[in-house]
Amino acid sequence: MDINQQCVVALTWTLTDTLGEELDVLDEPVEFLIGGSDLFKKIEDALQGHSVGATVALQLEPEEAFGDYQDQLLFLEKRELFPAEIEEGMTIEGSALPAGCNPEAPKDALYTITEIYPEHVVLDGNHPLAGIALRLRLKVEAVREATEDEIGSGTAGTGFFRIAPLHEQGPGNDKLH
Repeated sequence: MDINQQCVVALTWTLTDTLGEELDVLDEPVEFLIGGSDLFKKIEDALQGHSVGATVALQLEPEEAFGDYQDQLLFLEKRELFPAEIEEGMTIEGSALPAGCNPEAPKDALYTITEIYPEHVVLDGNHPLAGIALRLRLKVEAVREATEDEIGSGTAGTGFFRIAPLHEQGPGNDKLH
């Protein structure tokens, strides 16, 4: 079966930056709904017409993936507002930010604690891959018809690139993992 709209494709991949640094490797196939919200449009377009065993390589510019890095999504907050056990790398949903944090911080963003100082915590609402051009080498492991439930929900349930969109305004606003 060839990949087309409203089918489910199982993929493995290697994701690198443009310098060849490995960012992610998916060795075990994961299923994605083509024509839903699981994959970026450029990935879906590149997969069209391919079948099991095909290898597809493509480059995603920031605007086709996780967007440009936005300085206005960096916030310096008082350390005392956060629990003692926080660590760098932890994430906090904007809707769960402690009372007293900057009211300008969007509530629909996911913030990563990037630095912890004695008096302050740095929160970054950008996706970790924002501003980075990505190279993706995909291998099609399986293709099948989508179920009615998958089509109705717009996902195969194991989406990787679009698990929790921050905005419905298109690419550049989604979380990886």
